[in-house]
Amino acid sequence: MLPTEFQSALSSLDGRQGAMTERTLAWSAINSGTSNTEGVRRMVGEAEVAFTEAGFKTERVPPSPVTLVNSKGDETPVERAESLLMSANPGANRRILMTGHLDTVFPASSHFQKPVTRGDGSLHGPGVADMKGGICVMLEAARAFLRSDYGESVGIDVILNADEETGSHASADLLASQARKADIGLVYEPALPDGTLAGARAGSGHYTFTVRGLAAHAGREFDKGRNAILGAARLMLAVDELNGVRDGATINMGVIEGGIATNVVPDTCIVRINVRARRTEDLRWVDEEIRRVHLEAKIGEGIEAELHGGIHRPVKEMKGGTEALFNLVRSAGADLGIGIDWAPTGGCCDGNNLADAGLPNVDTLGVVGGKIHSDQEYALPDSFEPRAKLSLLIMLLLASGKAPWPERLKV
Repeated sequence: MLPTEFQSALSSLDGRQGAMTERTLAWSAINSGTSNTEGVRRMVGEAEVAFTEAGFKTERVPPSPVTLVNSKGDETPVERAESLLMSANPGANRRILMTGHLDTVFPASSHFQKPVTRGDGSLHGPGVADMKGGICVMLEAARAFLRSDYGESVGIDVILNADEETGSHASADLLASQARKADIGLVYEPALPDGTLAGARAGSGHYTFTVRGLAAHAGREFDKGRNAILGAARLMLAVDELNGVRDGATINMGVIEGGIATNVVPDTCIVRINVRARRTEDLRWVDEEIRRVHLEAKIGEGIEAELHGGIHRPVKEMKGGTEALFNLVRSAGADLGIGIDWAPTGGCCDGNNLADAGLPNVDTLGVVGGKIHSDQEYALPDSFEPRAKLSLLIMLLLASGKAPWPERLKV
């Protein structure tokens, strides 16, 4: 049952759906694909203004250096925008870390740019669910909490990073450092279309093989060439033998780049691989085995391979303080008439990083929506206000002492 002293704070969110959806549509119209740093910085400015008005002090945090292997096999620096770090009540002993991301998967060249409200009332546009709508939910919940009777009793820190969709490589250090200072994490990825939350999450790694051979004319000097694409194929087949050895551990050969013409023996081939595993020991095993195969595989005389990358999203398990926090979310949802359930997923997000730093967190507290990462992405407006109230109630229950704080995770 809802404590009566929370009614005023919760009722302050009544009627806020329109403001949240209006802001979501406005932000969706700003292209902020990760590589579009100008657009992401526009979003940084928008969020900076909104959270300052809500009572936060804001700071722009420069990105950590990031390099990627290009199609020629060379490591090259990649530009990323700054992240936002925002805080309220810096002197409080207990701290809640709220996180979200300002980037989307849609580049500046995408045909999917203009958000609309569909005839059924749903919002349709880039990032409306993932996760500009979620940031609006976070903003409303945080503002309402800071204006409540308990608003000065708990510190609130907010990270809005600029590169979650590409793995948070430029913001991983920021996430980890703030996670170590907090007691719980609330992350605003969208819930599943039926409202289900993501529970345990698989861990993930990205690897790039740069395979080098020797170019030659395919007609005149074929025998003098050393075919990098064939070497890459042999290497991929050797790596693929790891699939099926450990239950739930998968290795996907995702991208291959090589060759310039059919009459040239290719001297370079790039192979990009993604791995997933649901258990920490399996993710470590995959990493070790890929490195072993790299050293031992017979890929052809005169052909060499370089390996880049590794694990970047550790496994997030449903245990300890994380499980306790999920149960609190379920209880808070019941008080609000919201059914809460969760299920394991093979997807990853910043919740993985927070858990790896010892922070119990729920990472799908954003809006209800679906078809994310496609031009059919949508968000359900009727979910905005209930989800904001859910986050607010979680914070009120912890701040008031009516719910125990979950224990940090052992790492």
